[in-house]
Order: sequence, then C-alpha cells, then structure tokens
Amino acid sequence: MAERLFGTDGLRGPVNIYPMTVDVALRLGLAAGVRFRKGSHQHRVVIGKDTRLSGYMFESALTAGLCAAGMHVIMTGPLPTPAISFLTRNMRADLGVVISASHNPYSDNGIKFFDADGFKLPDEVENEISAMVLDPDMRWPYPDSNRVGRASKIEDGGRYIVYTKSCFPAHLTLSGLRIVIDCANGAAYKVAPLALEELGAEVFRLGTSPNGTNINDHCGSLHPETLAAKVREVRADVGLALDGDADRLIVVDEKGNVLDGDQLMALGAQAMMERGELPGNMLVATAMSNLALEIFMKERAGTLLRTKVGDRYVMEAMRKTGAMLGGEQSGHLIYRQYSTTGDGLLAALQLLRIVREKEKPLSELAGLLHLFPQKLINVRVEKKLPFEERPAIGKAVADVEKALAGRGRVLLRYSGTEALCRVMVEAEDEDKVVRYARDLADVVSRELR
Repeated sequence: MAERLFGTDGLRGPVNIYPMTVDVALRLGLAAGVRFRKGSHQHRVVIGKDTRLSGYMFESALTAGLCAAGMHVIMTGPLPTPAISFLTRNMRADLGVVISASHNPYSDNGIKFFDADGFKLPDEVENEISAMVLDPDMRWPYPDSNRVGRASKIEDGGRYIVYTKSCFPAHLTLSGLRIVIDCANGAAYKVAPLALEELGAEVFRLGTSPNGTNINDHCGSLHPETLAAKVREVRADVGLALDGDADRLIVVDEKGNVLDGDQLMALGAQAMMERGELPGNMLVATAMSNLALEIFMKERAGTLLRTKVGDRYVMEAMRKTGAMLGGEQSGHLIYRQYSTTGDGLLAALQLLRIVREKEKPLSELAGLLHLFPQKLINVRVEKKLPFEERPAIGKAVADVEKALAGRGRVLLRYSGTEALCRVMVEAEDEDKVVRYARDLADVVSRELR
C-alpha cells in the first residue's frame, strides 16, 4: 500500500481501482469521523458531490463510515465544491466532504475534506487520516450503539446562491448583459445559471444536462472552444466556463478570446488595488503562473508570491501573509474576503463587477496582461522518482535554462493526482518554447519509463 493516500487535492483516481474503492471510502469515513469527533456536542458532516455515476456508491460508503464513527451526516446531492465549504461553516458542521474528481473524466472520482472553518485540510491532518486508513491492525473506537450517527438529505443550493449574490455589490445588476455559462455537466448545473439570472443577466446555458457520464465531456473549463463558439454565435458579452466541481473558472471575451486564471487574477488585482482592497499589493499564485503576471505586479509596486501547485497551498500562503487575492493559472481563484477556497461562480461575479463598473468590453479590459508564450506537456510516467536521481533530466534542464539566459523559465513537477510529469517552458520566443519543451519531454519520457 502507498504510504500516503492524498495528492494535491484530496484522494483521486479511476473508480473501482485502488485507492478509489468503496472499502477505502468506508475506512476514510471511519478515520475522518474518529479524527474530527471531538467533544460532547452533536457532531455533523456535510457531504456534497458532483454528477458522476459513481458518486452514489462513494456517498453511501462514506456515510456508513462516518455514521459508524458517531457523526451525523447531511447529504446535499450535487453542489459545487465551494458550496460545501460554505455550508460546512454556515451550518456549524465539524467537517465537509466533497466527492468529485474535478476536471477529470467521469471514470475517475475523488474525495476531499474541509475543516469546520471551510478550509482544506493541511498535510499533517491528511497524514493522520491516511495512517488510520492504511493500518491493517487499526482498532476503530466505535461509540456505543446509542451514539451512532444519523443520515439525512437536504436540498439547499438556494443558500449558496443567496450567499454568492451577496458578494456582488447591491447597487449593481447584470441587467443587459448576455452571458453564456458552461457548467461542464457538473456540480453547478443548477445553481450557477440561476444566480446569474437572478442578478438580471440573459443567460445561455451549456453543459447543464448531466447524465452521470458526460461530466467534462467536451465541455467546461477544459474545452473553452465550445464556449467560445457559442459566445460568437449568440453575440454574448461574456462566456463563463466552470469545471466538474465548479471550483475553477475560465472566461471567454465577446470576441471569443480565452482568458485563463493569470489574466483573471491580473484583472482582479488591478481592481482591488484601485479600491485599496489588496493589502501590500500582494498577489499569491503558484509556480505555474505566467512570468508576465510577476512583471505585471512589479510594475505596480506589488509582489507576486509563488507557492506549490494546488489552491490549498495558495490559501495557506494567503492566511500566513494576510493576502486577499490568490489563485492558479488553471482558474482556481480565491477572493479571501468572501471564500475559503477556489470558487468559480464567485470569481465570475467579481469579474462581472469589474465589467459593470468599467462599462467597457471585456476584450478591452483584459488587454492589461500580455502573456509570455508557455508550453506545457504532460508526460505519462511509470514511476515518480526524484528528478535529482536522473542526471540526464538535470542536464537537459540546465541546458535549456542556459539557452534562455534569464529570459524565461523551466518547471518540472509531478501531478498530485495522476501518473504524469508536467513539463513547462516559458520564454519570449514561442518557437524556442515549443522546441525546448518537446526536447525536455522526450528526455523525461525516456528516463521515467
């Protein structure tokens, strides 16, 4: 067995293949229940999921484990990951659980946890839970039969809609805006379009007919070309694309141009600096964010603080430094004034606030950040060895960095959720970026087969 179950964003993998099996989910429920059952009060857990077919079996297994550990379980059905974070703290629950594999295909699933304050669990707490799950001799401290938990279901997407709308200025509406939203046939297929309509927008829906197997299938944030085509077709002002669990956002302007998380962070940071709401002019992003974003902040007497990849690491850095805005190039955006995790719908509303206040086309507003060409290649690997144990990889990286002469970056990292090595090269010359990335990917593929 692996020594650690969790990756950069919880537990994730192909369904019915270890560790994404119901027996592991049952033990996860027991372990999490034991870890968070503290004190004599009534312990409660909120469980949400996306629209994957396998969500039912993992929901049942987790519920059984948590109830056996003495936790009362509240099941919400399909709701965005940030909605579960919000409901966990809003309902004074001890723990939140999300069953989702985010942007992965329907054949995968995952499990992630939130603490009572709505934050993703730190590594040390995940390690405690992992140790209990992986211990074959674990003797579970079952409570007495009269302390076994109950399970119940609620329909409470409306509470999350009301909250996200409250984060949009009361004196503004979306009246007159034509918005296309692609919900990836995922967790936000009901709540996101409704929130936009209630604020006055004319909404065109994509990816809002989930059937258990079509989540992220040529739709959502991984396939913005679908959204772009629809924006051009209906002559919309903005296109919004969420992923399967709606914690990330990719945007399309009125011309069909795609804006990633870095461009959205630049827009958000600029607006917050103008309003005096960005302490120390500090923005938090990951090692994957474009060099242009770093230069953008420096030109405004600001700072870009980089973290490991994963929005929970971004949030940890934000909490330590007092930063109020952070995110990832992939579209996880955290407005700390309003949320404790990445929230695609909330981030969309903050962008639409800027559009409304500036009364300019999004294509014009987005022109403030000119991205460096960047090439990312995902290399499938058989083993995730430390790169320093493969001298050929180190030499190849050094050769590329020497050729870039300080005018670019090279980044190699393993995926926390898949058997992949991500090879990224960034520089001013696009032809060189593509060539160097391919050369590095070839070396990595040979060395890690």
